[in-house]
Amino acid sequence: MMTDQKTLPVYDVERIRADFPILATQVRGKPLVYFDNAASSQKPRQVLDVERAVYETSYANVHRGVHYLSEKATSAYEAARETVRAWLNAASEREIVFTRGTTEGLNLVAYTWGRANLKPGDEILITHLEHHSNIVPWQIVAEQTGARLMVVPVTDTGEVDQDAFDRMIAGGRVKIMAVAHVSNALGTILPLQRMIDAAHAAGAIAVIDGAQALPHMRVDVRALDADFYAVSSHKAYGPTGFGVLYGKLPLLEAMPPWQGGGDMIETVSFEKTTYAPPPAKFEAGTPHIVGAIAFAAALDYLAAVGVEAVAAHEHDLTVYAHERLREINRLKIVGEAREKAGVVSFAIDGIHPHDIGTILDQQGIAVRTGHHCTQPLMARFGLPATARASFGMYNTRAEVDALVDGLRKVVKFMG
Repeated sequence: MMTDQKTLPVYDVERIRADFPILATQVRGKPLVYFDNAASSQKPRQVLDVERAVYETSYANVHRGVHYLSEKATSAYEAARETVRAWLNAASEREIVFTRGTTEGLNLVAYTWGRANLKPGDEILITHLEHHSNIVPWQIVAEQTGARLMVVPVTDTGEVDQDAFDRMIAGGRVKIMAVAHVSNALGTILPLQRMIDAAHAAGAIAVIDGAQALPHMRVDVRALDADFYAVSSHKAYGPTGFGVLYGKLPLLEAMPPWQGGGDMIETVSFEKTTYAPPPAKFEAGTPHIVGAIAFAAALDYLAAVGVEAVAAHEHDLTVYAHERLREINRLKIVGEAREKAGVVSFAIDGIHPHDIGTILDQQGIAVRTGHHCTQPLMARFGLPATARASFGMYNTRAEVDALVDGLRKVVKFMG
């Protein structure tokens, strides 16, 4: 498991909590304990204020107008692209494609690069840890192109089987490796650098689902040498309905568009259409303007707190939660990888996870129960579902204690 950290940086979690209005909510007469951050994180006042201000003072459609509001909105919208570029350390703003979220980013790569480059006998390599959004698009494209979907197994601790990965990537047929940076169901941090290097050595491109990594660690796409890296705003304290796909510029330039409409064209006639260069080529239609600007505000907020400090705080919570949860009779932690982000999945023998979640909800504690859009992974562990507590920058050890107390009540009530 993880190594405990004896000292943590100064981290004023109460000051941070004061920035999140929803944390003052009472649920069924109890203080809200929000442990569903892997599904979607809460939003600080700084992000909410930006959203409101844009709608109240500077909203207009972007890229098309010469009037004041359009120019102001366009400036803020494109400034957000630069904020994201800097956060990911991409080489150019042209490598930052705005999407509706990680799912759309992965689908974009599958339906453009995948359809254009895969042929019968080629292989797409994923792992048993993947979210459905990093399984289903590749299944569809494999069916359309004759490629095969190959799955790297995981160990009993929820880690990628590295020996199996090495054998499969070295087979000479893998053209796309598509893997999560962090497992949404177990919190496993994959050895991404090693896997990307191996993929490139085998002649494959590396497509990364970064939805669960962005809020919890520093992401440098150039240091990783990722070919594509997809993220979602709502996992990282920003609004829903907005995301980003990073792609290396030569790849984006070579890919066909996947949607047609306004803003992604240079010229249109009934005889022929020519497309704008990336990223516009992949951004058809009126975008989520306020989503982009608010996501930039969320990244600014995360930067002000310090992503390294957030990572250390969440690591402490994860280690502490593992220690405390082991006190619960019949509770089994599912996934004890050596490197984990702030996710703890667990099951209690004889009690369905939905019952766990329902009883905890009566105590104001929000956890996620179900298969977490990872049905193959649940099947690997012989479980229909788990309960999952996932941490954000505003969670505390006292809240972990409340979870443990709540689970004791679950066991007592359910017998």
